[in-house]
Amino acid sequence: RRLTFDKLIIDMEAFELTVDGKKLSIPPKEMELLFHLASSPNRVYTRNQLLDEVWGFDYFGDTRTVDVHIKRLREKLEGVSEQWELKTVWSVGYKFEVKA
Repeated sequence: RRLTFDKLIIDMEAFELTVDGKKLSIPPKEMELLFHLASSPNRVYTRNQLLDEVWGFDYFGDTRTVDVHIKRLREKLEGVSEQWELKTVWSVGYKFEVKA
């Protein structure tokens, strides 16, 4: 329940996000979304998959919810590392891309 990438530590046990050596305060759903994406690097998830897997099957909100959370995560993570990024796959969804 702890993932480590270049300048990024996602620790679900302590519910802490460390970016470039600094601990960030982050809402629970953003943390869960980032952990979910980063758990399977380079795998593309549709918005509906993310809603089901992160928010739960009983969530009846709009898929735009995912877009808003991704946007907020990007604001916190943009430009931190050239080895990974939150990537949009147009007309499909999102992925946590790790570059070789």
